[in-house]
Amino acid sequence: MISKLDHLIVAVNDLDEAESNYKKIFGVEPVWKGEHKELGTANVIFNFKNTYFELLSSKGNGLGAELVNNSISENGEGLIGQVLGTEDIKETRKLLAEKGFSISEPSEGVGENSINKEIRKWKNIFLPPELTRGIFSFIIQHTYGSLPQVEEYKISSINKLDHVVINTNDADGFINIYKNIFNIRLALDKVIEHWNTRILFFRLNKTTIEVVEQNHKEVEPDKLWGLAWGVKSIKDAHKRLVKEGIEVTEIKQGLKEDTLVATIKSHTNNVPTLLIEQLKK
Repeated sequence: MISKLDHLIVAVNDLDEAESNYKKIFGVEPVWKGEHKELGTANVIFNFKNTYFELLSSKGNGLGAELVNNSISENGEGLIGQVLGTEDIKETRKLLAEKGFSISEPSEGVGENSINKEIRKWKNIFLPPELTRGIFSFIIQHTYGSLPQVEEYKISSINKLDHVVINTNDADGFINIYKNIFNIRLALDKVIEHWNTRILFFRLNKTTIEVVEQNHKEVEPDKLWGLAWGVKSIKDAHKRLVKEGIEVTEIKQGLKEDTLVATIKSHTNNVPTLLIEQLKK
């Protein structure tokens, strides 16, 4: 049903400033700049090996502008949504409806890239609250055109999304949706006793949805928290970031075996951001 984590959405006040921030963080140029006039939003997209990253700001009036403005008003800038991908949106809608969920017919979208005037088209289905679990999310199928690819990721550039972190107060409820309904592979379900924490790993399109359950009493069951980005050389990436004037912690051993990590502390538009290098054995 769900074939990939298609992209992540970050709400920002000033799109130009956010674009500048992330050009420095990622070490690559955006591949797309556009508008959703019917939604009242504008976006900038960075593309990676396994997913893409969308900066979204309000520009006019519409449901999208309301979403961005309300989110920033309540929580400040930051992660506001994740988008799941499918190869057959009609079949996905049918399967969800057969499981008893009220799913609207797919809506169609179209966008023009102001960089090169290319056109993309897609179809969306928006999910009911019992499937979003508090996170703005929808399912997408790309139907025409594609995002331009980055020709080369330098050794110091971010090249892929390693994982996205979601906090939950109901790991079993999360499993019921993501494993049993969305059919996403659950690769790990582990309790770490000394942290009093349960961790889930869902894997798809060479990235991980990491779900952390702790004893908290959030109103919403789930909340997007942060992102971990993969680099070929964290030493070179660290050097590049410091040169760009970005605050970044010293490199240290990661919790995962054979990894090195560093945390980016500035220019993230309120998105907790980790760099990770997987060391070759």
